Amino acid sequence: MDGNGNETSRTPHKWRFARVGGFDQVRLETGADLLDLDRLDQKLWASLSCPTHGLELDSKTLELIDSDGDGRIRVPEILAAVKWIESVLKNPDDLTKRASDLPLSAINDSKPEGKQLLASAKQILVNLGKPDAAVVTAEDTADTVKIFAQTKFNGDGIVPFDSTDDEQLQCVIKDVMECVGSELDRSGEPGITQEKMDQFYAELQDYSDWWSQAEADAANILA
Repeated sequence: MDGNGNETSRTPHKWRFARVGGFDQVRLETGADLLDLDRLDQKLWASLSCPTHGLELDSKTLELIDSDGDGRIRVPEILAAVKWIESVLKNPDDLTKRASDLPLSAINDSKPEGKQLLASAKQILVNLGKPDAAVVTAEDTADTVKIFAQTKFNGDGIVPFDSTDDEQLQCVIKDVMECVGSELDRSGEPGITQEKMDQFYAELQDYSDWWSQAEADAANILA
């Protein structure tokens, strides 16, 4: 699009092919190749869908690309993933380097998506005790328990005992867990949820009502 909102022509992309298994297949060798996938005739794609499991690819990554969660990745999802990566990286050629780490300097923080990604990467490194690291690795992002182990609030809706230094609140959290149970939060620690709190106070109210009724009718109960 130009400044007036009119669609402008894109320079035709020059594709390179390789003969594989008796078929001519497109070679994806550069970032430009990936960014122009939306213009590649789908008749030239080796496959139009694939499962998220059972391949020699990281299944967690494939699940992230599978936006509708149906267990298969299709062309629109590949194109959407490429479009997102284009918005967060300064140089699309970084996609083809097959490196195990990503320099923080490679993230394009001039766009909202890139700014959010950079902030997340830095927070992960801080949580892992590496605040001065210049790169983030796949291994850094893989273990969410380790990432959130030292955080008091991680956004999962579960409040562990150690999330507060207030002794009264700690007592309440402990009582809730002992009475109605707990859930494990991202750090692996037990904690309480809003549902547990609601259940706890509802049962307290039931007990209070029962006790009040007993006191009001003490004469008949003891007769």
